[in-house]
Amino acid sequence: MSYTETIGSRTYRFADLKTLMAKASPQRSGDQLAGVAAASEEERVAAKMALAQVPLRTFLNEALIPYESDEVTRLVIDDHSPEAFAEISHLTVGDFRNWLLSSTTDTDALTRITTGLTPEMVAAVSKLMRNQDLIAAARKRPVITRFRNTVGLPGRMSVRLQPNHPTDDVKGIAASMLDGLMYGCGDAMIGINPASDNLAAITKLLLMIDDFRQRYQVPTQSCVLTHVTNTIAAIEKGAPVDLVFQSIAGTEKANAGFGISLALLQEAYEAGLSLKRGTVGNNLMYFETGQGSALSADAHFGVDQQTCEVRAYAVARKFNPFLVNTVVGFIGPEYLYDGKQITRAGLEDHFCGKLLGVPMGCDICYTNHAEADQDDMDNLLTLLGVAGINFIMGIPGADDVMLNYQSTSFHDALYVRDVLGLRRAPEFEEWLESMQITDARGALLSASTQQPLLEGARDWMGIA
Repeated sequence: MSYTETIGSRTYRFADLKTLMAKASPQRSGDQLAGVAAASEEERVAAKMALAQVPLRTFLNEALIPYESDEVTRLVIDDHSPEAFAEISHLTVGDFRNWLLSSTTDTDALTRITTGLTPEMVAAVSKLMRNQDLIAAARKRPVITRFRNTVGLPGRMSVRLQPNHPTDDVKGIAASMLDGLMYGCGDAMIGINPASDNLAAITKLLLMIDDFRQRYQVPTQSCVLTHVTNTIAAIEKGAPVDLVFQSIAGTEKANAGFGISLALLQEAYEAGLSLKRGTVGNNLMYFETGQGSALSADAHFGVDQQTCEVRAYAVARKFNPFLVNTVVGFIGPEYLYDGKQITRAGLEDHFCGKLLGVPMGCDICYTNHAEADQDDMDNLLTLLGVAGINFIMGIPGADDVMLNYQSTSFHDALYVRDVLGLRRAPEFEEWLESMQITDARGALLSASTQQPLLEGARDWMGIA
């Protein structure tokens, strides 16, 4: 089906829904690279006007990637709930935007329709929304998950403590981990990106974190971000695996490039569940995504990069994840050119994930060759804090020495908690107070008060 829109004396024609969606997207270097972006701002406006008139029902009948050739499309269509969709089934995309922003549409309403939404519907409405719209609507849709603590409660924001090391040196990682805990970070998880996929090295890291966690009774969860097949092997060998990690994308071909399928993710999910390591819940999958991953794998099929990204959230939703992380500026300026594009993408991803019922966090980051700096990250951090982000990254000095990119630091987490009044996960907050790291309000105590834990941890690490 084709779509048209007239502005003045000029009529714009869009061959199909896929083309219309791409042309309606905000300016993005990845879409320009793929040759699917609007040729002018006027064409972009025409596409938005035409998209606003498209009935939501259309997305159930016009697949952007064919059902027969893509298992993500099949997942989206087969898992769609007509009952949940009924409440909004009469709306166009433009009407849906107005409904989302209405003062009468509350958390209960957004929760009711979750399984009635497809990624394409959510991506479409986001293209009509300003940044403030994305923030206002996302804030109304908390997504709460549990493993050893509770993440995503309103008024709270968690931090993934990321103590990476360029050679996987266990003492170096342990020192960064301790540093982060002293700043009150780590309630989302302690997650290491290993420099090596060697199973013995991965197991050594898992054992180190678990030994520390048990010794000090830390109510958090660990993860070593290796390929899911390595995690399955580690589980089979008896390693203390908490969260099961995998990078995912929004098409079957892009996921094949990651060496995964829905069946393999199901196997990993069941393996993680079999360990029964959660204490307050059993959400245990940890997924990472990023706009541009399908395009970089030549697996986007002409679909714009943001819509491909939102399709990945349908994959995530299938496996009841504990955390989903959009690593927003990591893939590079070929896909998100500058601070403005990174900021917009982060807000889009958070909004779309939350509407689909996904526990969204964000690695607020950029590579050193992007037209962005730490001021841009401060802005996005603040905006996402207002929007109700589930978690952010905590990295020593905001500079990852293994992955060589810029993110957010332990101090950045303190800043956004302070200015927005955001608390930590309740179980972790209680632990920090009991260990005399923070007071009852969540404020850091002095270094002298923290000294007993610090000295004990040094002994455990074997550091003089």
